[in-house]
Amino acid sequence: MLITKSAEVEADLILEAQQGDRNAFGELVRRHHREVVNVVYHMCGDVQLAEDAAQEAFVRAWLRLDSYRPLTTLRNWLYRIAVNAALDMLRRERSTAEDIQSLALHDQQPGPETLLVQQERAALVQAAILSLTPASRTVLVLREYGELSYQEIANILEVPMGTVMSRLNYARNRLRELLAEQLSPLEVENG
Repeated sequence: MLITKSAEVEADLILEAQQGDRNAFGELVRRHHREVVNVVYHMCGDVQLAEDAAQEAFVRAWLRLDSYRPLTTLRNWLYRIAVNAALDMLRRERSTAEDIQSLALHDQQPGPETLLVQQERAALVQAAILSLTPASRTVLVLREYGELSYQEIANILEVPMGTVMSRLNYARNRLRELLAEQLSPLEVENG
């Protein structure tokens, strides 16, 4: 197995952090922060909640760093913690849930008409993702936004790979159904 310089540096940072070096852990957070926030954002659809859940995940990771073993990548270990933190926060948020229409994705593309269409589509996709069961949504987000393999997802969620494949298939089919109804009128309206 080929070990890259980056992987060696990360392994050294992990060892230093496990020995209590906060600067080393800070560097690990810096390296993985964006990926973790991205995955959590696609789990919950809310930027602030994603940032909070990512922060909670990194706190949990720091507190449990001594239990990390390099049997899996640090990224996957962090994803597992982040997904659990996001699901915990979503359960807490559900009691004071906001209307799903207020969960809009913001795109940085120029042009007001293009931006509006992209925002409408993104909101529809995000709403459809949020309508999935937590189990299906988690698998979909880890695969599509986290870019993890089936095996990595199975390891993170501690379920058989067949379960991952089944949940992903269900999630994709359900999204297709939901979006087919909603995107067609949008296409005609803005076409």
